[in-house]
Amino acid sequence: MSLGLLIPGQGTQHPAMLPWLLQDAAPDPTLGRLTTTLGADWRTRLDDPAWATRNEVAQPLITGLALALWARLGAHLPAPVAVAGYSVGEVAAFSIAGVFDTDTAMDLAVARAQAMNDAAARHPAGGLLAVRGLVANALAPVLQRHGLAVAIRLGPQHCIVGGAATALDAAEREWAAGGVSCTRLAVRIASHTPMLAEAVPVLAALTAVRPFAVPRTALVCNATGEVVRRPDALRDAFARQVAQTVPWDRCTEALAERGVQCVLELGPGTTLSKLWRERFPAIAARSADEFTSPEAVIAWVRKQIARAAAQ
Repeated sequence: MSLGLLIPGQGTQHPAMLPWLLQDAAPDPTLGRLTTTLGADWRTRLDDPAWATRNEVAQPLITGLALALWARLGAHLPAPVAVAGYSVGEVAAFSIAGVFDTDTAMDLAVARAQAMNDAAARHPAGGLLAVRGLVANALAPVLQRHGLAVAIRLGPQHCIVGGAATALDAAEREWAAGGVSCTRLAVRIASHTPMLAEAVPVLAALTAVRPFAVPRTALVCNATGEVVRRPDALRDAFARQVAQTVPWDRCTEALAERGVQCVLELGPGTTLSKLWRERFPAIAARSADEFTSPEAVIAWVRKQIARAAAQ
């Protein structure tokens, strides 16, 4: 059985997420780091979207949750054959793949958020907008007219665009008038666009002094949409992805090419597992956030293992 892991990005956090993760009697050092970073009341503060969507909150939160989930589930599941993280989800993906430890992951999540905030502060207020129903050629004129960029490619007619908030408002009105589906994301900066270019050398300098190991499993990177193994290339990919288009469609294809037969989304929400099922309906995929206990997650994965073995 080949298990693939997907790690979501920010914007998926919500107040009711993963209630069972905090009910385990055994102390978890990663959750302890979350308390140190975000405060002991971080769980209750998720009811305040103004706080929960702040970059410096969401990035360590998503990273810590993914790592705590894998610490709880990983010992009972087969080792993944491939891992891919979406946007900030890549920090936890690198750690799960063995590139660096959980403490380094949490440090880098905090530093990444700060570098992106600092870069974004040099530009007008930005954001991200999901657009569904337009091919790339139809997107291009509106993007050019309003100074926007494709931040994340999700499929042939599905992408996320980023740029200045006022430009996003104008483009959304234009697309909506033509019947195009648009959804504003709970992200306050134009991640994965040239507006974040100043963050790249900062992150490159931070990763240059951190030990990066060869991954112990296939690690698909946002910067390339391909499996990357060399530590120097991983450092480069980690830094570059914050300011360029993420080919998530290609990332999922690369995961599928590794022969995964079951995919588990490690984090809050169900965004990535839903996208996966749209593209690869024959490969089972669910999010840990859909289950009521860790035992239920483990049982589902084992059921998929048994089903694949029987075929």
